[in-house]
Amino acid sequence: MPAQQPDRFGFLGPVNTFCHQALLSVPEVPADPVPFPSVPLALDGVRTGQVAAALVPIENSIEGGVSATLDNLTYGERLVITREVLLPVQFDLFARPGTELSQVRRVITHPHASAQCRQWLADHLPEAQVAEGGSTAAGASEVADPQSRFDATICARVAGQANGLVAVASEIADNPDAVTRFVLVTRPGPTPEPTGADKTTLVVFLNDDESGALMRMLEQFASRGVNLSRIESRPSRLVRGTYSFSIDVHGHVADARVAGAMKGVRRTSREVVFLGSYPRADRVRPAVEKGHGDADYRLAEEWLDGIRGS
Repeated sequence: MPAQQPDRFGFLGPVNTFCHQALLSVPEVPADPVPFPSVPLALDGVRTGQVAAALVPIENSIEGGVSATLDNLTYGERLVITREVLLPVQFDLFARPGTELSQVRRVITHPHASAQCRQWLADHLPEAQVAEGGSTAAGASEVADPQSRFDATICARVAGQANGLVAVASEIADNPDAVTRFVLVTRPGPTPEPTGADKTTLVVFLNDDESGALMRMLEQFASRGVNLSRIESRPSRLVRGTYSFSIDVHGHVADARVAGAMKGVRRTSREVVFLGSYPRADRVRPAVEKGHGDADYRLAEEWLDGIRGS
């Protein structure tokens, strides 16, 4: 196993992206984090020991799951999530100094940024051509070049200002409450202790050609009072028309109700990939229904042990 670099963290770059901002909000991040040009390269940097951890986007409140992250964590050499970061996302339209909004004909930005500003673009720049690039920060760097064929970029304010651009329109996202969720990923190790406000991420592969398989999987959680905050299907890469399910669970693997649900899912599914239990960024504690707390499970186990021993 490669030696880990404990003083280096990575992130989906380049610098001045939302991912970079999210990483800098994590208290224990060492100085000079390493930008990677793609999610797979950032996660492979963890696998090879180039960095101890990497922060990558996993979900956007408008566009949903980030497939590059979900698929790489599912099928790549195993990694685990140890933390999540929630970052409010707002966009500005930046251009070279002297450019007016009426002069903007070609715009470059990240696909998620263009999707989150779709209505604004239709209302204010209906004739503009929008090209999609690798990141909002890269778009800002491109537009900063006087020879660029693009007139403007949709990006974070920090990226536009860092490249000497000026905002020709501000706060243009269609939904002002949009949030992107990032996860800090490491090589497998001890699971963080439960805090009472935790989340567990799993990927479940159901048994093929079994009617009601999805319902049986969901019943494992519902019957134990375990709430799911996210469930989405992804092509399984095995046979066309088959899918895996990426799931976020309210609770920690150390919680009796979550552990019981996970065992039930493992019994009734073809495969389960555990991607970690970690503190929730919003620190909200789940409401545990009567009969589903750890003490309830312990009392029930003691009762059953008494019967077996009689």
